[in-house]
Amino acid sequence: VQLVESGGGLVQAGGSLRLSCAASGSVIYIHAMTWYRQAPGRQRELVATITRSGNTNYADSAEGRFSISRDNAKNKVYLQMNSLKPEDTAVYYCNAQILTSYSLGNRDYWGQGTLVTVSS
Repeated sequence: VQLVESGGGLVQAGGSLRLSCAASGSVIYIHAMTWYRQAPGRQRELVATITRSGNTNYADSAEGRFSISRDNAKNKVYLQMNSLKPEDTAVYYCNAQILTSYSLGNRDYWGQGTLVTVSS
């Protein structure tokens, strides 16, 4: 199973970006899907998470500006980021709890990350 993020880039403060993450491979079922980010010199932090049924949770820093959504039929998760600030600059990672084999159970998978740079 692979998670591949896309949609990162350079944007001015106040602008918007939409990140996408697609799961491919032998996916039976995807539980929670989560976006994390890691800024230079800082620990990785949770940005937003969404359950399969659509329940969401956001970090305080993302509340009101970011919106997470998913398409279960396409095994995709999205992060719409509005009113971006320079402090949102980070590598954004997709994480998913995926069932690929009933014998192995659920496992955590990570994407390779996509860089978001917000200029002031």
